[in-house]
Amino acid sequence: MYALQETIRPSADLRNHYNEVSKQCRENNEAVIITVNGRGDTVSLGYEEYKRMKARIELLEILAEADEDVKCGRVAPIKDTFDDLRRMLKEGQA
Repeated sequence: MYALQETIRPSADLRNHYNEVSKQCRENNEAVIITVNGRGDTVSLGYEEYKRMKARIELLEILAEADEDVKCGRVAPIKDTFDDLRRMLKEGQA
């Protein structure tokens, strides 16, 4: 299971120690939770971690849609699916 490390820092740290916060996000792959008046306000992530997280979310959304399709009977035989894919690939090459 995927577990992202989190650190909590006040907004003043973002203002006064940006390079340190940025390095913490990038090098340690940590999510830094920025607080304002002691409450969570924003989260800072390194760009690479953001891209990985976004890709995981997109995959989970696709899998949830597929699961819903199966539950609702919106399925087709695998042979038909591959035939359709082959046809689309051939049309795309023309």
